[in-house]
Amino acid sequence: MKKQDLYDQVTAYFQEAMPVAETELHYETPFQLLVAVILSAQCTDKRVNMVTPALFHDYPTPEALAAATPEVIFEYVSSVSYPNNKAKHLVGMAQMLMKEFGGEVPDNLDDLVKLPGVGRKTANVMQAVIWGRDAMPVDTHVFRVSHRIGLVTAKHTTPLAVEKELVKYFPKGIIATAHHWLILHGRYTCTALRPKCESCGIRLLCKHYKKVYNLSEAKQKQDKNI
Repeated sequence: MKKQDLYDQVTAYFQEAMPVAETELHYETPFQLLVAVILSAQCTDKRVNMVTPALFHDYPTPEALAAATPEVIFEYVSSVSYPNNKAKHLVGMAQMLMKEFGGEVPDNLDDLVKLPGVGRKTANVMQAVIWGRDAMPVDTHVFRVSHRIGLVTAKHTTPLAVEKELVKYFPKGIIATAHHWLILHGRYTCTALRPKCESCGIRLLCKHYKKVYNLSEAKQKQDKNI
């Protein structure tokens, strides 16, 4: 199967199976999403959503957060991964927003990655979720799932390489949604340790499934006809 055909079939499946795909982080403003995404690094969205209500209540704006100290913010975020670093990043991010961006979250990648705690993945999340742009944030789920399915190959060893390949083949206009498809598929079906292959709707397209179950083309056609 040609690579574009694989992408087209995967796209068609998710458009039908997951017509609504969006972030599971809770937020009301671009600033709140930025805070939540910084906290979500190597941490579950569920845990972040437990932490942010109190944080957002007491520090709803960049101005309020910029006036806090990392020591104070640590008390709010102590249950997430790497709380010391994240508390410092959050205060530093808010202070930079006030000093350099007039208290507004910048809408371009180059400025976003200047902020403490914001790398390319976080900046791409903001691009995709807030502004609906054709950005492909590559987290651990996207990286794993895209390799397993065969959307990218073993030579794509970095998140940036995976990002470029996915952006190249997914249709324009749905790239941001495709990001959520891959994340949610990885979170609930194509899990890290025990992927739920038997209940996966794209298993017959999947490189990993074919390899693990040693499926021949004839067997795949037979399964499709059952």
